[in-house]
Amino acid sequence: MCDSTGLNMEDLVDVKTGGGRQEPKIEEFKSKLIRLQQVKADLQEEILEKKLLRECLQKEFAALETEAYQLELTHQENKNLMQKLQFQCEESERRSLRLAEQNRKIEELLGQYRCEIQEIKLKRRKLRMKFENQLVQLIGQHKLLYSTIKESQEKN
Repeated sequence: MCDSTGLNMEDLVDVKTGGGRQEPKIEEFKSKLIRLQQVKADLQEEILEKKLLRECLQKEFAALETEAYQLELTHQENKNLMQKLQFQCEESERRSLRLAEQNRKIEELLGQYRCEIQEIKLKRRKLRMKFENQLVQLIGQHKLLYSTIKESQEKN
């Protein structure tokens, strides 16, 4: 039977080819025992190191899990925020298009009103000119009538 130390039962007890057993020497047992104890201590130390490493890795894993969870939450929050901002952007674009359409209609109405104002100004100007012409004619008729009346009074 072999173990990881490289020692086996035959090393502990020498077997003679004649079939009988020889008593092992105490010194050999002691040295083998000391070696085994050293190997045991080394293995225990290695086990302790592995346990410490395992604990450290478990802590690190837990920290990474926590960080991953927090990053997932942050990602979800950012995703929700992005959707909200995208909705607001689309809403803003729709509002902007609606306002642009309103501005276009207002500009058209403003143009129509300007044309109507110009037409009214032209009509008033024509009416004023007509009135001035009539006034000039009336003044002319009045002068003529006055001069006629004055002449008729002078003849009488």
